[in-house]
Amino acid sequence: MFYVSEIFRTAPASFKTPLEEKVYQAFERLGIEYERVDTDPGITMEDCQNIDKVLGDRIVKTIFLCNRQQTKFYIYATRDDKPFVTKDFGRALGIPRVSFADAGHLMNIAGVEHGATTVLSACLDSTKDVTFVFDQDVISNEHFSCTDGTATCFVKLKTSDLLDRFMKAFGSDIRIIGV
Repeated sequence: MFYVSEIFRTAPASFKTPLEEKVYQAFERLGIEYERVDTDPGITMEDCQNIDKVLGDRIVKTIFLCNRQQTKFYIYATRDDKPFVTKDFGRALGIPRVSFADAGHLMNIAGVEHGATTVLSACLDSTKDVTFVFDQDVISNEHFSCTDGTATCFVKLKTSDLLDRFMKAFGSDIRIIGV
């Protein structure tokens, strides 16, 4: 059985990664309210559906991408049930096709391991040149739910707080697409 804790409205007692610590420090500094749950590693669609039930919201699918030269990077948040088509993504942004970035870039730039990719990586200095791309479908929702930078903790916050407070606080390059 997949473990999902009760809902918490405070930061974890200890942090598993530097990113996770920075996320909760930023939430506190910016006065952003959130709900979170601790879980078994949430990797599969089924895992996320178990988390969705407790949070009362759908976890977004977040993908870390790069150009062929591995010089431009994108963190893309979309609906969990929406297929990702590189051609459509590239056309929407007016860029050549992209591919999935490797695990080394994922850790060095986004500060996460596979399964924990999150737009909350925006609080890291290493993402200053990353373009954060949001599917119109996910930002039209009142709430946004994603990992906190680990595959074992998921947060839900107001989408307006994410975009207007969190992302802006770090000067993130944000693009919104409808593919």
